[in-house]
Amino acid sequence: MSADEIYDVTIIGAGPTGLFAAFCAGMRDMTVKIIDRLPQPGGQLAVLYPDKYIYDAPGHSKILARNLVDELYKQSHTFAEPEFCFNQQVNSLTSKEGHFALITNAGEHQTRTVVIAAGIGAFSPKMLNVAGSEEGKEGIHYFVQDLDYFRDRRVLIVGGGDSAVDWALGTVDKARSVTLAHRRDRFRAHEGSVRDLFESKVNVKPFYELRAVSGEHKVEAATIFNNQTQAEEELPLDDIIFALGFEADLGGIRNWGMEMDPQQKHLTVNPRMETNIDGVYAAGDVTEFTYLEKQELATPQQFVGGSELSVPSQKFEEQKERWGLIVTGYAQAAVAINHAKRFISPEAKLAPGHSSEMAPATRTQTGS
Repeated sequence: MSADEIYDVTIIGAGPTGLFAAFCAGMRDMTVKIIDRLPQPGGQLAVLYPDKYIYDAPGHSKILARNLVDELYKQSHTFAEPEFCFNQQVNSLTSKEGHFALITNAGEHQTRTVVIAAGIGAFSPKMLNVAGSEEGKEGIHYFVQDLDYFRDRRVLIVGGGDSAVDWALGTVDKARSVTLAHRRDRFRAHEGSVRDLFESKVNVKPFYELRAVSGEHKVEAATIFNNQTQAEEELPLDDIIFALGFEADLGGIRNWGMEMDPQQKHLTVNPRMETNIDGVYAAGDVTEFTYLEKQELATPQQFVGGSELSVPSQKFEEQKERWGLIVTGYAQAAVAINHAKRFISPEAKLAPGHSSEMAPATRTQTGS
């Protein structure tokens, strides 16, 4: 399709939810475009922890994040040929005659419906104000793409969450040495992983923080200190992995006129995954699901025809909940796409039927 043609659905975000939404759209014989600001599909899985195992992906007892992305990408092409637009950030959404226009840094995209699967938004790593720890310096890592890079190297990991513990366990059998420094003695990680950490060969340093990084062009050493005693240690190093968390930002999406939570981090959707803009849906981590909880009507009671007979009645109180699971994103993507199909074609059935009864597209896919 040419740039000025109108797609049935444009999905914002090529993470797991967006990729599965593309698959669902293919099942509905919809033309699909996916826009993502990253240079590749996968979202957080591809950028933050490609070599971590995912244990809650349906159909897999465990699967590497990068491999799950590859499979989701291939699956997205099963019944259609979605167009991927990488390295593009959507800045604005405007309504036109019977469709929408999405404006990115690379141009304008026309679409009949929109599914926002932007996850937590654009994310940037939290950084320490320590000279020599700037991103881009050789040996400084805020993202880990390949665990084999650390083979036979001396590694310091700074942090105490799941990522810090996972990277320590993932590198300890490859690296020459692995030290993990955490400013506290309690870890914000899965209990089983913390147990494995202390049973491993990782040199765990609770109550230690980073004070200085040595080396002009690349990491050569680091000074860590005990924040209880102020005692210092000098560590000869090749690499420092910072696992201090990330700051997320939805950017221009906040200005599109959609209802959001008070923190402006999540879009409010109803059970059809609709936002307050007709034709615009959301799924996955970007959503705050709204549902109605039935409660007994408080006094004063209602009366029928002015009589003294009280009639039991109900009221509904709005509640909002979030489930940050991949499987939840899959389900929400399916709901969003099927309602988007009916939005375009009101006579269409809501249910797509069984995939086993459909003929896959006759294309050879090479993966991501």
